[in-house]
Amino acid sequence: MRIHLVVNVSWIVRYKEQVKGQRKKEEKPVEVKEVEEWEIEKILNKRKIREVKKYLVCWKGFTAEHDSWERREDLENTKAVLEDFKRKMEAEIKRQEKLDRAEE
Repeated sequence: MRIHLVVNVSWIVRYKEQVKGQRKKEEKPVEVKEVEEWEIEKILNKRKIREVKKYLVCWKGFTAEHDSWERREDLENTKAVLEDFKRKMEAEIKRQEKLDRAEE
């Protein structure tokens, strides 16, 4: 009897271990419109499941194990971070297209 393990590629994430002896001081939440919110350091990735856009968020002051997928609607106060991520993704797409053309 054969068993095949099938895993969706979007679930695979490279493990990022904390450097031994390095600790990040956990930041306190920022208050926006009288609501406490955590600050985003950067956006690492994007995915779309059943028409719902989600972004992999790296939280400021936290290690990689605290990175989480957040809905686009929950990132309203992070327009600058989203724009930076979009610019980087567009640059990467152009770079990949250039490499593809060079291989032909």
